[in-house]
Amino acid sequence: MVLQKKSGMEKTLAEFRGLESEYSDLRDLYEIAPDDPDVIGAIEALAAAAGRAKFITLFREPADNSGAFLFIQAGAGGTEAQDWAQMLSRMYARWAERHGFTCEVIEEHEGDTAGIKNITYRISGTRAYGWLKNEIGVHRLVRISPFNANGKRQTSFASVDVWPDVDDSIEIEINDKDLRIDTYRASGAGGQHVNKTDSAVRITHIPTNTVVTCQNERSQIQNKEMAMKMLRSKLYELELEKRAAEENAAKAAQKKIEWGSQIRNYVLYPYQLVKDVRTGVEKTDSDAVLDGDLDDFMLSLLQRG
Repeated sequence: MVLQKKSGMEKTLAEFRGLESEYSDLRDLYEIAPDDPDVIGAIEALAAAAGRAKFITLFREPADNSGAFLFIQAGAGGTEAQDWAQMLSRMYARWAERHGFTCEVIEEHEGDTAGIKNITYRISGTRAYGWLKNEIGVHRLVRISPFNANGKRQTSFASVDVWPDVDDSIEIEINDKDLRIDTYRASGAGGQHVNKTDSAVRITHIPTNTVVTCQNERSQIQNKEMAMKMLRSKLYELELEKRAAEENAAKAAQKKIEWGSQIRNYVLYPYQLVKDVRTGVEKTDSDAVLDGDLDDFMLSLLQRG
């Protein structure tokens, strides 16, 4: 834990020094070419990065500086829910891009007709988990269905889960005897081995009944390595939740993916409004939110502590 805090402080210091250096360079460039669109764009990007950096003190938990694994699962409702899950997957990928994070697909299962049944992202970047940790829960969409010939309003649900991408400085003890490792044939996107070899890997941690899967790497060995990393991260998150529960401060567990359990509503018809149920923060530009403009929602929860 001490090593992780030290690493987080070093990353934070390096980030501020980087911002300071970039500011100095751009100040000189602006004096030379104040109308250059590339310079203007770089200044705007620096301003956005500096705006996010000022909230650094909100990231107080040991894992907040880590990257994150993000899992999206379509709720009941077939094609409608699966299309909504895909919309959410794009939203979070665009959000990650805005923050300069890398977003890698670890596993994805396509929908029967459209959309996706579920997807697992690995989002790499300092404080990705700190930003995303309050996104856990059910997300509800209201819109005119593109899959309904009668043009009726449709409500769809999908759930989001997030856990930290812990590094090797955190010791997680895993006994081989506690693991059940299964291999199976990969499906969907995933390279030359898809549908040809049993390269996909599913690992079950028997004591906690924690299951992780990976199929998007090129070989069974690589899929196993990534699955083990995901398992370490999940077990670490379970330990954090256990400690928080003991202090009577556990984060809310995921609820059933249905009406009444959502954390955020995305209404596209008969009006446009995205509202967080927990804080009351709302935005009327739903297109911008679905394009990754999520920071106001995340910050409102971080500031609430």
